[in-house]
Amino acid sequence: MKTTFTREEIQSFAQLSPFELKDKFIEIATAVQEDEPGQKGTTARAMLNAGRGNPNWIATGPREAFYALGYFALDESRRVWTADNLGGMPEKKGIAGRFDSWTRRHPELPGVELLEKCVAHAIERFGFDADAYIHELTDAITGDNYPVPDRMLVHAEKVVRGYVGDEMFDRQPPADNLSLFATEGGTAAMCYIFDSLMKNGILHKGDKIALMVPVFTPYLEIPELDTFEFDVVHVQASLFAETGVREWRYPEEEVAKLADPSVKMVCIVNPSNPPSLALSQRVAGQIKNIVDTSNPNLLIVTDDVYGTFVPNFRSIAADIPRNTLLVYSYSKHYGCTGWRLGVIGLHDDNVIDEMIANFPQDQKDRLAKRYGTLTLEPEKIRFIDRLVADSRSVALNHTAGLSLPQQVMMSLFSLFDMLEEGQAYKEKLREIVHRRLDLLLEGAQMKISEDAGRAAYYIELDLLAEAERVHGKDFADFLEKNYEPVDSLFRLAEQTSVVLLNGGGFEGPEWSVRVSLANLDDLDYLKIGHHLRAIFNQYADEWHASKS
Repeated sequence: MKTTFTREEIQSFAQLSPFELKDKFIEIATAVQEDEPGQKGTTARAMLNAGRGNPNWIATGPREAFYALGYFALDESRRVWTADNLGGMPEKKGIAGRFDSWTRRHPELPGVELLEKCVAHAIERFGFDADAYIHELTDAITGDNYPVPDRMLVHAEKVVRGYVGDEMFDRQPPADNLSLFATEGGTAAMCYIFDSLMKNGILHKGDKIALMVPVFTPYLEIPELDTFEFDVVHVQASLFAETGVREWRYPEEEVAKLADPSVKMVCIVNPSNPPSLALSQRVAGQIKNIVDTSNPNLLIVTDDVYGTFVPNFRSIAADIPRNTLLVYSYSKHYGCTGWRLGVIGLHDDNVIDEMIANFPQDQKDRLAKRYGTLTLEPEKIRFIDRLVADSRSVALNHTAGLSLPQQVMMSLFSLFDMLEEGQAYKEKLREIVHRRLDLLLEGAQMKISEDAGRAAYYIELDLLAEAERVHGKDFADFLEKNYEPVDSLFRLAEQTSVVLLNGGGFEGPEWSVRVSLANLDDLDYLKIGHHLRAIFNQYADEWHASKS
């Protein structure tokens, strides 16, 4: 396979989404491995793919508890009705006593002890009736019923609300109730939100929205679809700590763009992706002031999936509860991307429901017709419940909702976090990603800003800024003039079989690269750093040669 690309070819590939371009780098890296003399069919030069954020860890304890609960549920089913492979639906009356007896009889079963702790903590903290709660868990893990309520199981919602209060609101949740909709990961949450805001007339095709950038690429790509065609304003994280060292923070004048009342919505990934920094209180305060004064109906969608990686993290949904839709996913923290566990959170007192209530009569009539098959008073359906109905094209609302075993897993992950074991697990994850970051920087010999809000799940490195820091502006100008911004990524794939993503695809600086710190072994990041520095030094040698 050809492994040397012209500048024109690199330009054409650079038009792809970063995640599609990644596949090209994988193809290059794989082909080079196969074409090396004497290396065909070997792993002499292993490919190091730090392009995707799927972590290489999982939380084992809550999974063991889940599997143990499954055995109890099967015993409960057979207690009601057993004939060969046929069982009945678990019975609620007296199930708490039977659960206690069952756990005492099976101390050797992995996960039983943690399951007992999780259940006991839930009953104590949330004041649950033991029979009602244990029956919900048992029936749900069996998966023998449709989700009722369809938005989220009653006890599961309270547990997950407690988890969100602890981890997203720094244990200081707003006084108003947060209603939750359990979704198929953060991905589904994003799709449902955009869709329902349009279906309900909160947003219209061509409306002006804002994105805090750099940002996860779907937030860039969805607004461009012909369904939306939004007029997008970028709020750029463009501050520098010093020459050549990006701070990845938002200047006051950039945030001030949100004060324009024509900006209907702003999307935030917090901590950011790829810079991986939590939103500062200075910026959160400025946005709050904008909402309090010049743009009171500004909608805020905050995607806080990486919040658990920052100590004392506090979502903007805690500071501006009336205006904010919260998206959270368990995927990264618990290593459960395949489980598809996410939630949308919306406080009961919110501007969306207020705006719908104040619509002109013709819009109210349109929405009454849309949701009229669900209730005789469709105007009273809250937006959080409209999300559920819209997720199943309204007509299938009666079968809506996240699968019940998924809701059980979500509950057990949440309860695990509330125990000492879960807090120790969280600290371990933070240590892992920061250690990998240190190793990457050691190998790359690059400098980043000190920041207490750094999640370190990813890092975005600006090679053009690094060029100016190390060799001055003449070198940076040389790079811009002679190479495409993604040239370094092609070199990495061809010469070292390292796969990274282009930061420009996340609306970051064109010469920046994104490294996931979650999905490779620790020492792999030292190797990636060395390879990145070697490529950088190649450019410097070419620059020096051009001057001789």
